Amino acid sequence: MKKITVIGFGSWGIALACLLERNGHSVTAWEFNSEIAAQLDAEREHKTFLPGVKITESICITSNVDRAAQDADVFLVTLPSHAIATAILPFVPYFTTDKIVVSASKGFVGEKGERICKYLAELAPDCCVASLTGPSHAEEVGRDMPTTVLAASSCEKTAETVQDIFNGGNFRVYTSPDIIGAELGGAIKNVIALAAGVVDGLNFGDNTKAALMTRGLAEIVRLGIAMGADEHTFAGLSGIGDLIVTCTSKHSRNWRAGNLLATGKPTDEVLKEIGMAVEGIHTAKTAKMLAQTYGVDMPIVQEINKVLFEGKHPKDAVVDLMLRDRKDEH
Repeated sequence: MKKITVIGFGSWGIALACLLERNGHSVTAWEFNSEIAAQLDAEREHKTFLPGVKITESICITSNVDRAAQDADVFLVTLPSHAIATAILPFVPYFTTDKIVVSASKGFVGEKGERICKYLAELAPDCCVASLTGPSHAEEVGRDMPTTVLAASSCEKTAETVQDIFNGGNFRVYTSPDIIGAELGGAIKNVIALAAGVVDGLNFGDNTKAALMTRGLAEIVRLGIAMGADEHTFAGLSGIGDLIVTCTSKHSRNWRAGNLLATGKPTDEVLKEIGMAVEGIHTAKTAKMLAQTYGVDMPIVQEINKVLFEGKHPKDAVVDLMLRDRKDEH
């Protein structure tokens, strides 16, 4: 049994905390907002983000960092990517030798667009760092539906330890040494999912969506290779697996956001209507920046940025993608 601290107690944090508790671990969850923490502790359910999923009494919920972090073996980060740089800092003194820090967040950190695990490794040089990623909606994991994910770490032992901690019942975990590919696949698929929502919102049909997802994966692979990832990773759970679920599921916030963008609503209004973090919107700018930095052609990412931040109509973006110069598929 491990003592595990979940940093961030939104829908994903709750779902994984419940999973870890079912696996027999001691779980403490940290919620930044003290009022929300107290409400969750009393009601044992997040009626807004994850209704119907009960949080057992054995899971300790607190807004006190010291209480959350004291004597933890594993720190599980489930924060929205844009909140990590600020929210994680109080925990850094607890990231001591031989602790494991697992990122279950998807996106990038800061203006430089650092991978989350790279950022965490710099903050916690004495710790083992891993990414837990793959096709895994909180709504389904929280209800113990069969799910398969990837534990990726440059340290094989760390990946296997994370696998052992999370694997159980209806939650199956594979391992990978390719932490770069695992994180990139999990992050940038959210941008492609925005585009998938646009396609559905415009009623363009299955042909269009299949083409979008296929060419979107090609963009992810090109960037991944340029950044040092193994191209085979993107044929797995953190690549095509996560892309499929995020582009097609009713649970996908990114798909829903794209669907709203298709109606002509501006980005700030879309975010307000969704009411939760939409990682693809935060990731789109970083993906564009990385494409420029590494000299990689990512036309879907470019067009989504124009829709999100330059007021381009989504239908015009689709038309412009279709009218690009002819080329070989590879």
